[in-house]
Amino acid sequence: MKIGEYNELTILRFTSVGAYLTDEEDNDVLLPNKYLTDEMLLDDIVNVFVYRDSEDRAVATTEKPLIEMGGFAYLKATAVSHFGAFVDWGLEKELMVPFKEQNLKLEEGRYYLTHLFLDDQTDRVVGSTRVNRYLKDCEEELLPEMEVDLLICETTDLGVKVVVNNKYSGLIFRSDISKPIKRGDSIKGYVAKVRGDGKIDVRLNIAGYDKISGSAKDLLELLQRKKSLNLTDKSDPDDIREVIGMSKKTFKQAVGNLYRKRLIAIGDGKITLIE
Repeated sequence: MKIGEYNELTILRFTSVGAYLTDEEDNDVLLPNKYLTDEMLLDDIVNVFVYRDSEDRAVATTEKPLIEMGGFAYLKATAVSHFGAFVDWGLEKELMVPFKEQNLKLEEGRYYLTHLFLDDQTDRVVGSTRVNRYLKDCEEELLPEMEVDLLICETTDLGVKVVVNNKYSGLIFRSDISKPIKRGDSIKGYVAKVRGDGKIDVRLNIAGYDKISGSAKDLLELLQRKKSLNLTDKSDPDDIREVIGMSKKTFKQAVGNLYRKRLIAIGDGKITLIE
């Protein structure tokens, strides 16, 4: 049974305080009454998050935390004590950030970029704002223009720092910031290059996007969401208007614009975004 992660567990028995769930190795954990539903039955398999309560007992919940194990998120500090600080991570019991895991002393009411990990000594889930020690150097092959997940972080003289795919350190240069972004945003971006030090330069849009405007930009944004459209310059004008709200003439101009920039492929009765 994995502490600090989702587990697929089987309902073993119901009691006055909740349902006990078991894994394949006969470990069991309590899912309190507040998380039970009328649809849950004996021997059902449920997906729950398991962590430790204030009395160091493993407990299950159907609530979804704001951060995943090994990941990063901006969390709000809710209290400071002589043990450390506590942040809201979306569960009933707040997440502790020990003093040794704080790069600066946390202040109540402020948001901090936080990393979630399992303390091997205590088997407790804890947070850390010393995020640089947990960001990894990118060693996998990330090709230029590959889509990635970005968490927007602080602004520097060079641009905006980001967390890439919830594990790598990255940067958007000021010249590549083409739309408003703010700290804590989770958005999609595109790889510019992986540097020799393992950090990643990213863009908010694919190369050449900033030079595209009007109907071509609208079509490109739609393709970024859907990846392909069952339309070509031979499609019925009514079908084109219904799908993307353009006249056939405007659509053909937009397709030609994107095709010349090698951003789309045309064939088999559809247009496809080139990843």
